[in-house]
Amino acid sequence: MKRDKILGILIFISSIGISSCTGDLNVTPIDPDLNTADVALTSESDYKSLLAKCYSALAVSSSQGPSGDADIDGIDGGFGQYIRALFYMNELTTDEAVIGWNDATLRDLHGLAWTSSDQFVAAAYYRTLYEVSLCNEFIRQAEKSGITSDNMNYYIAEARALRALAYYHAIDMFGNVPFATEDNSVGATLPEQKSRADMYEWLVTEILDFKDDLKAAGTNDYGRMDQGAAEMILAKLYLNAEIYASKDAYSECATVCKEIATSYSLVDNYPYLFLADNNTTSKGEIIFAVEQDGLYTQSYGCTNFIIFAATGGSMPAASLMGISSGWGGLRTTPEFVDLFDTTNDTRALFYTDGQEKEIADLGTFTDGYAVTKFRNRTSAGAAGQSTGFVDTDFPVFRLADVYLMLAECAKRGATTVTTTEGLTYLNQVRTRAGLSEVDSYTLDDILDERGRELYWECHRRSDLIRFGKFTTSDYLWSWKGHIQAGKAVADKFNLFPIPDDDINANSNLTQNTGY
Repeated sequence: MKRDKILGILIFISSIGISSCTGDLNVTPIDPDLNTADVALTSESDYKSLLAKCYSALAVSSSQGPSGDADIDGIDGGFGQYIRALFYMNELTTDEAVIGWNDATLRDLHGLAWTSSDQFVAAAYYRTLYEVSLCNEFIRQAEKSGITSDNMNYYIAEARALRALAYYHAIDMFGNVPFATEDNSVGATLPEQKSRADMYEWLVTEILDFKDDLKAAGTNDYGRMDQGAAEMILAKLYLNAEIYASKDAYSECATVCKEIATSYSLVDNYPYLFLADNNTTSKGEIIFAVEQDGLYTQSYGCTNFIIFAATGGSMPAASLMGISSGWGGLRTTPEFVDLFDTTNDTRALFYTDGQEKEIADLGTFTDGYAVTKFRNRTSAGAAGQSTGFVDTDFPVFRLADVYLMLAECAKRGATTVTTTEGLTYLNQVRTRAGLSEVDSYTLDDILDERGRELYWECHRRSDLIRFGKFTTSDYLWSWKGHIQAGKAVADKFNLFPIPDDDINANSNLTQNTGY
């Protein structure tokens, strides 16, 4: 039983209005009828509980269980959950995932045809900025508390790291975003919009400022921010610096990645990374995870969504996936399957019995191979604690990604990693998967390897954009552009739009080009 899971708490958190007054999607306080901060927050342990809310907001939609009132008004508690929203934006929009459901504008995501009024885009936007607002409020209250201790310093640094993670996701998806920190007065003014390039610079400076205040890499409690997790956010910023800020930072990325790599190691068995006991079997590779617990951390998002939505057709829900029954939604495209040596690659975790490889009808679950990468069963073959909610943690960052970033940086001309080193890192990932070593590699090889290694972990969209293959005709997949053969789409889809509600409510915001 995962007793160390981050549980939701009922403490009043003042909403700072980072998303401004947004009508039916307004960010609202948590349980405003409870004690105010000056009454409720009187000890170090109170602040630890408050910090838990900053973590649990990544894992659940509500402090009141899966069916409780969602933290954000106007957003369904299921698709408005942080990781589920991230999955929608970064997986459903790519070759790695399609979904059979036809809820509202859901299919516009895979078709790369969304608009500024899309409710799923809005859910991702408000959820990321809600996380920022929680962290801002924690930092504000903690810094004025007068409580001084090593633990309080750690807590503040962790909140800053969680805020950096949310802002990183925000600029990756939305570009220029509203910006506020703990220094902004609550409700005083509408937030200003900060350009993507300026946000990049702010985030790099911010992370370098607080990073050493965190516990050393791999020494904090599992599922909490430490220096390794902060360095991963920094590495991701550097890796995408050409996209975010029109600058080459591959050497800086490689330097940070080499530092991260000293504190972690690849696990021997790739599938163990995505099972119900990955918090014990795989924590040596997982750098930061959003925790799930079938009894104590329940939601209709995160890996609960991934596992249930990926189960359908003739798939044995209980014996294979460890759940009561599936939702019959998620599959993958034939183009993505073709990236794999399905005979030898242990990462080719597809269910094909009764499934057609080609997708003639998006609404038919048996069109497209099913994916069994994430499962609610343990490495010993036992089911999770519950068949209604899963125990499988979501690995936000892990070491294999670091190795592949190093290989990519070497090929992109970084001066701090050689191509020989890059080849070694690449081959370590390949041989773990049961594949033979290669003698050389190209950038396209890296993109394909990243797909095989990291699929359904919310990296694919930004990878395809960085390699110039997301909106273009250089790489087409089934139903890209809303046609089965796939087609190129407008470059505006490299960014999501800021929701109309927020544009209308905040005169400081300018919409992304083309929307």
